[in-house]
Amino acid sequence: MELIQETPDLSAYLVADEVIDHHHPRVRQTAARLAETVADSYGYAQAAFEYVRDAIPHSQDAGDPRVTWRASDVLDLRTGICHAKAHALAALLRAEDIPTALCYQRLTHDDGDGHAVHGLVAVRFNGAWHRQDPRGNKPGVDARFSLAGERLAWVPDPALDEVDYPTLYAAPHPAVLGALRAAQDRPHLWRTLPVAL
Repeated sequence: MELIQETPDLSAYLVADEVIDHHHPRVRQTAARLAETVADSYGYAQAAFEYVRDAIPHSQDAGDPRVTWRASDVLDLRTGICHAKAHALAALLRAEDIPTALCYQRLTHDDGDGHAVHGLVAVRFNGAWHRQDPRGNKPGVDARFSLAGERLAWVPDPALDEVDYPTLYAAPHPAVLGALRAAQDRPHLWRTLPVAL
């Protein structure tokens, strides 16, 4: 699949905003700590990915009812669904000047009843975008950081009306962000997440 930048301006994928708040002290501290352990930007990107994937539990997997959406809150409260974790990873990567986009899939719910939009990121290395899924591994899910072929949590099945959306967004999609911000708790969010973009 060819990934398509929402905007041709690469600097848009480095911007800090209310959601991807990489100017926040919590994000800066976490980025600095991760940067101390690696030799280059590739090593940093992998370390940031593994930190968000492994050290911040997916709230559904952990049974945590809290809803986070701002990157600094995800890092501070150490919880979030896929979208929140993607925001946190985007902030950590942009904090170290690595262009990072938000991207999405339409997937079937685990129980097979309906669909939901799933969030992930794409990083820019060596003149190309590479999608990464920091949602967190569990039985049946083994996402890995890779620039040599995707190692995502899921591969959409067109027979189930699942979709890989090719657009690379500089900011969270408004439908996703609106659902996150309006949710009283995770069960409420599960009922209101968009089913398509």
